[in-house]
Amino acid sequence: MENILENERIDDLEYKGLKIIQNKDGFCFGIDSILLSDFASEIKRNSKVIDLGTGTGIIGIMLCAKTELSQMVGVEIQKEVYDMAKRSIKLNNLQHKFEIINDNIKNLENILEMGTFDAVVTNPPYKKVGTGITNENHKKLLSRHEITANLEDFIKVSAKLLKDKGNLYMVHRPDRLVDIIEHLRKYKLEPKKIRFIEPSIGKEANLILIKATKNAKPFLKIEKTLYVYKENGEYTNEILKIYNKEK
Repeated sequence: MENILENERIDDLEYKGLKIIQNKDGFCFGIDSILLSDFASEIKRNSKVIDLGTGTGIIGIMLCAKTELSQMVGVEIQKEVYDMAKRSIKLNNLQHKFEIINDNIKNLENILEMGTFDAVVTNPPYKKVGTGITNENHKKLLSRHEITANLEDFIKVSAKLLKDKGNLYMVHRPDRLVDIIEHLRKYKLEPKKIRFIEPSIGKEANLILIKATKNAKPFLKIEKTLYVYKENGEYTNEILKIYNKEK
């Protein structure tokens, strides 16, 4: 058993025996990370994948189990979160395929070889600096706000990391969609697939999943909306399937 620090806990991911270490005072992963790992589970066998802003390592850990990727690299700027993710990787015996780097994504050109990744996954901070609630602890602030890198930085770095025809998978907020598409096309990442996530039927979408391909021809598919809850407040069948909890 890995060393568990004060205010930490081990959560069972209820998928192939996977577990993850989380700090209740920090930013714990949410449904957006689970949805992104499912959305990106089409990643091909033997792919080299990088997760920008990996946080607890949840997306990378799930993709190691959901796909037959050959190498996963996670990048996390917060040292405490990086250390926690490293222990989760070891806890799941994934050291042979999941490496994690403690640095700002904007420094990756000095660390990694560009143009060598088959796929990039990212759940970046959603909020611009100066928007939303900012009276939260420093770790949550860095996870939620574009303080160390902004949306354009994540997309620019993704384009540099990807091979020709490599894919970027991102989860974000619908109100940033215009900015996302503008930045994607600026860096030759063509939007190929978008899926809106709604809490329930009749509610406004609060998440979007986006796939973009480097140097691809224009053709965008809008997938059917994913609803999280039924009218009675229970998870929909599709969400239960994603969480591996089908009855």
